[in-house]
Amino acid sequence: MAPEIVLNCVPGEAKPDHLRIRAKAYSLSLGDDPLFLHVDDAAGRRWADLFLGAAIDRRDERDSTTRIGKPAITQVAQGSRLTIALSSSAWSAKRLVIDCFEDAFHASVEVEGSGYINECRLFGSHYSGDPRRGTGFYRSAHHFRSLFNPEPSELERRCIAADVPAAVDVVGTSLPGLRHWFFTPPPFCFGASLNPPPTELTSISDGPWLTIGLAVAPGEHHFTSFSFDPLEDGFSLRLDYEGQQRVDGRWRSPAILFSFEAADPYQGIRQYVQWLEAADLVPPALERIRPSWWRRPIFCGWGAQSHLGLLVNQPADAFATQEHYDGFLDHLAARGVTPGTIIIDDRWQAAYGTSEVDPAKWPDMKGWIARRHQAGQHVLLWWKAWDAQGLDPALTVCDASGQPVGVDPSNPAYESRLRQIVASLLGPDGLDADGFKIDFTARTPSGPGLSHHGDAWGAELLYQLLAIIYSEAKRAKPDALIITHTPNPYFRTVTDMIRLNDVNTGQAVLPQMLHRARVAQAACPDLLIDSDNWQMPDRATWRSYLGIQGRLGVPSLYYASHVDLSRESFEEGDYAAIAKVWKAAESP
Repeated sequence: MAPEIVLNCVPGEAKPDHLRIRAKAYSLSLGDDPLFLHVDDAAGRRWADLFLGAAIDRRDERDSTTRIGKPAITQVAQGSRLTIALSSSAWSAKRLVIDCFEDAFHASVEVEGSGYINECRLFGSHYSGDPRRGTGFYRSAHHFRSLFNPEPSELERRCIAADVPAAVDVVGTSLPGLRHWFFTPPPFCFGASLNPPPTELTSISDGPWLTIGLAVAPGEHHFTSFSFDPLEDGFSLRLDYEGQQRVDGRWRSPAILFSFEAADPYQGIRQYVQWLEAADLVPPALERIRPSWWRRPIFCGWGAQSHLGLLVNQPADAFATQEHYDGFLDHLAARGVTPGTIIIDDRWQAAYGTSEVDPAKWPDMKGWIARRHQAGQHVLLWWKAWDAQGLDPALTVCDASGQPVGVDPSNPAYESRLRQIVASLLGPDGLDADGFKIDFTARTPSGPGLSHHGDAWGAELLYQLLAIIYSEAKRAKPDALIITHTPNPYFRTVTDMIRLNDVNTGQAVLPQMLHRARVAQAACPDLLIDSDNWQMPDRATWRSYLGIQGRLGVPSLYYASHVDLSRESFEEGDYAAIAKVWKAAESP
């Protein structure tokens, strides 16, 4: 059943601007001020007043809205469509399209013309169609008071006030304003609550929750960031294309989906993903074949490497050697701890871009892997995404000075090289390793003036990179295991396991890892979870986290003898505790 459309006319007057759409979960209305669409839930609570302007800025010209037309109403499958003509300063035609269904509605903007898009803004733009109120940048009004961002950050704020900016993106690092690299990308959505943010940073506001997410056609994720841009009591939503999205004719933006009545933001993510699945915008949860060894406990040597590095004031990657990994594993085995999967971490490579084994560190990696196979274990290699070290600059994304900033998976020559590298690392004629732990996906190239070979950009370029690695890994070894930190349903076909990523030692450990696991489980319930284990502030915290790892996913151990940051040594009881958790995880 489609939502009911009502023209609320004042007796004796015809006011088609007084449009109301009544749906099961919400109502939309145009009142005395037809510039704004009022959004109420089924209980009559006001959530937002959406400004009907939009702006698609080109490289060469910023866009403004000069006029907002009357809505034209048509029917679509199981719903109704409002089309609102917008006069544009930068495009020959522009229109806002709002599709209304019983449980949700979504809005997108269409333009006609040619050019390269820098930014796409919905529910906000410069507007000059009402001089009596002045010109300038018009925004929507938010009546919700809290915003939830599924992308974890070092600040560990679950809910922020609705006047604080937020972004879901594929970039990040440990620098101001970029400390959100743990999931790249998480699901492209925000949660909103009418209640204020709790004073406790890791707490969640009371519901109900509105979910505001992107509905993007496969192959069209050419943006680096989806941003909530507030100012005082106003906001707009922005997609950053960084001058890489070409338009030649007609282009429609990704839609902004509004869905209602989630009990908490995690349920909102689950409902949002189910909507995307039903609309065929993301692949359905896969009934994938999972070899039993994928669920076996993991040992990753990075924490043990870090401990050795801190002892002698050297980089941790200096200790990614065959000798040291034998030492780590022998030490654990002597105490009754035998991992099913071993991850050789940073840096076994002579160069990141070429992924050739450093023979000084690993004189016989192929033989070492074969011996681990004979012992019933599997070996993954740590992979640094995007790093072009050792590669011809012609295979890379470059900045305006010609400096490489990352590999270019849109370049067929690099794709061919990458496939050869993966085959040599996993194939039986090569090293015969069993998969990859892919790290540093937050180094996705971003910024104006970058040049590359193909059309893919932003999240789509990252997807292309992972798709090449994943498909070639499965060709070389069908049961290869690929671990990423990309808990986004669009990426579920290019990964097998979601890693919760590094621990943020500046905040309480258990709440942050439980939060990350809830996001991953809501977005991609079909994927396994690598619970991670590094970096821990002290032994007591490490023991506490060990106790819940089996609840979150596959237990993972990064240490062999000491917690690196506090330099505390393990006790015999610690090894017994590890063995107990691991045994429980491997039980049917």
